[in-house]
Amino acid sequence: MKHFLLTWLATAIALLMTAKIVPGFIIKTFVAALIAAIVIGLVNAFIRPILKVLAFPITLITFGLFTFIINALTLWLASAITPGSEFQIRGFIPAFLGSIVLSIVSSIINYFFRIVD
Repeated sequence: MKHFLLTWLATAIALLMTAKIVPGFIIKTFVAALIAAIVIGLVNAFIRPILKVLAFPITLITFGLFTFIINALTLWLASAITPGSEFQIRGFIPAFLGSIVLSIVSSIINYFFRIVD
């Protein structure tokens, strides 16, 4: 349970940092970041595996680069279904750049949380 809460907190912090870096990637409050982290987790758990299976042929042809597109689409979908207007991604390019920045920032933050834990 402690690991889940730390991961949730780290993802929310990473979302706030990504919003500061990527234009068009908007998170207004920390509570919105916490809710967005839950929605992103649910989308990644249920919808992303289906997209990966359906997109396997094109992912194979592009040597895995299409995975970046899948990541951007799932992040964009998560912003579309998040309640309220405090988490928004305005277009595919901010979603694409945001997914790359978010993965880098999340990796760094999770690394430091592992040191503390």
